[in-house]
Amino acid sequence: MDAPRIIVKPPGPGSQQVMERDKELVMRVMYNYLPVAFKRGEGSILEDVDGNRYIDFNAGIASMALGHSHPEIVEAIREQAATLIHNSRHTGYLEPYLEVAEKLRRILPGELSSGRVLLVNSGTEAVEAALKLARYASGKPGMIAFMPSFHGRALLALSATASKAAHRKRLTGLLPPTFHAPYPYPYRFPGPPEKAGSFTLQYISSMLNHLAPPDDVAGIIVEPISGEPGYIVPPDNFLPGLRKIADDEGLFLVADEVQSGLGRTGKIIACEHWHVVPDIVIFAKAIASGLPLGAVVAKREIADAWEPGAHGTTFGGNPVACAAASRFLDILIKNRLHERAAELGRRLLSALRELVEEVENVGEVRGKGLMIGIELVEDKDTKKPAPKLAAKAITRCLEKGLVITKCGESTLRICPALNIPEDLLWRGVEILSETLREFKT
Repeated sequence: MDAPRIIVKPPGPGSQQVMERDKELVMRVMYNYLPVAFKRGEGSILEDVDGNRYIDFNAGIASMALGHSHPEIVEAIREQAATLIHNSRHTGYLEPYLEVAEKLRRILPGELSSGRVLLVNSGTEAVEAALKLARYASGKPGMIAFMPSFHGRALLALSATASKAAHRKRLTGLLPPTFHAPYPYPYRFPGPPEKAGSFTLQYISSMLNHLAPPDDVAGIIVEPISGEPGYIVPPDNFLPGLRKIADDEGLFLVADEVQSGLGRTGKIIACEHWHVVPDIVIFAKAIASGLPLGAVVAKREIADAWEPGAHGTTFGGNPVACAAASRFLDILIKNRLHERAAELGRRLLSALRELVEEVENVGEVRGKGLMIGIELVEDKDTKKPAPKLAAKAITRCLEKGLVITKCGESTLRICPALNIPEDLLWRGVEILSETLREFKT
């Protein structure tokens, strides 16, 4: 596929036609970031129905870690589809399932390397399973989560989610008991980053003393880097502090690595940046290169408390999705893409942080590896979020041939494929920087 060219005011007529059909057919609860209908993808290039081509900085919301239609992934899918498309794990053992489980354990730290693996269909399902397991194994009903956070929209996952009130609207009475603490957000905390971490840790300790007795709390679920709320990187004392609280109080530490895991941040799991090993870890998004698959890995003694029949799934661990996941894990490790992400991330952060000095509306650039957020604000003094400005930047980038979306109120989300060619990466950075400099005041 050829390199991108400048786009002239999307949506084009083809995209417009698809959007009209979508408006008629699809429930309006499904929102869209971009007014464009994509037809093809190859590597880090997307093509729309009108033939316009774009550099992809979104990667299916961090799902396409090897880009679109990677030839080895396509080959693995084709071979498996020609052999066995599906048979439920409940009705027979499946070698592709076991290959994924073995390869996951091989790359995980500490006791997770000998843990048990459960495969499901999505990130939300993986969160649901992890929370059920924590409650079942501990015999305790409650969980501690964070605000803001995003763990999914099914009811149990939603009980931990605290990203937008709209997610919980008219459902509050159905949600299981979950206690929320503030996620440490250094950019918006008055004082040094470590104080933001200390404040949250003290808040949790106080909560356990006054509101949520440890005898009623199964564990703590946390995104090591908060994804949908704005790619928020916590201070260095936060994850180790959570690990200590969990150990001291007899709680499970559950790491939601749906968006941050499998090389995205420069480590296999983001927890490794802080030398923390969770009791339960959750994967999805990148794991099957665009096919529906999620995974839960738990320390053996926790997983073995879950009795047969207490949970199950018809399609979880589907052989075709597992074939894609198995090949992805091979490529990730063989090419050390997590290390590449770490190096590119360091260079990207250095380049993009120049915008903080140059552009009044760029409040902060933050991230690890190829999980980078650019928070836009009305001005640096008030730090007031600027969602309209973020929407304008996303549209303007699209017009110039770059696909980018947002997270949080007004943070531009950069999560390209881990193997994105450097020329495309830096051309995308050029488009993004040029767009933001247009807002220079």
